[in-house]
Amino acid sequence: MWTGENLEEAARRKVAWLIGVVVVLIIAAGGWYWYRSQHAPAPPPSAARPGPAPAPPSSEPQIAHPLPTEAADNAALPALNDSDQLAHDSLAGVLGKGSLEQFLVPQSIVRHIVVTIDNLPRKKVAIDLRPLKATPGQTVVTTQGEVTTLSEANFARYAPLMRMVQTADVKSMAVVYERLYPLFQQAYEDLGYPGKYFNDRLVEVIDHLLQTPEAQTAAPLVQPKVFYEYADPDLEGRSAGQKLLMRMGPADERIIKDKLRAFRAEIVKNK
Repeated sequence: MWTGENLEEAARRKVAWLIGVVVVLIIAAGGWYWYRSQHAPAPPPSAARPGPAPAPPSSEPQIAHPLPTEAADNAALPALNDSDQLAHDSLAGVLGKGSLEQFLVPQSIVRHIVVTIDNLPRKKVAIDLRPLKATPGQTVVTTQGEVTTLSEANFARYAPLMRMVQTADVKSMAVVYERLYPLFQQAYEDLGYPGKYFNDRLVEVIDHLLQTPEAQTAAPLVQPKVFYEYADPDLEGRSAGQKLLMRMGPADERIIKDKLRAFRAEIVKNK
């Protein structure tokens, strides 16, 4: 849902999404800051809902999709709370410093990426825990007669972000992801998933996003109260992540899905 009166506020509080570290920073970074599903920001997942039943401290993650290469040695990485500089520099090496500074929120980078990825298949996202800056401008709609739809002019707002998505090298992003993987794993366990493997969750989220229906640029909207909603109950009932993809427009949705497929192949291929 998004509101006519509060479009600017909603636009400034979107949750964007990622491309791996980046496919799924840009897409989980691809659309993530431009959706507000509730009147107020969702609390962090650990506070918003009960976490899974704690596993015994000695239990090892059950791994369905092991990384294709050995993850970095924990001893070679900084502590998670001190990892922002390393995460920033690693991403800058792939995306370019100028592009990164334009989009990245430089605090709690790994934690915010993990929270955002975990939330994408849900009905709402923790919009205050975003890895990317808000997309400037307001959501643009058009009305013809009694039918209101999302305007194609709205998609131009995401052109700079999409240029970064298109030029991002998936193999390089996978190398960054694997190098920093122990930090992602720790952040995921800290979120309330002891004994669970973050790469499995990432693959699950990518598969969920790839099931997003082809974006309907002219899908009718309704405004029962303050917020706009899709008139089609099937579209309105989709997850936050799938709605984000649909609202980016057909062309951008296809680009992001192609990147996600390529990134998925890099993080699940056999050694």
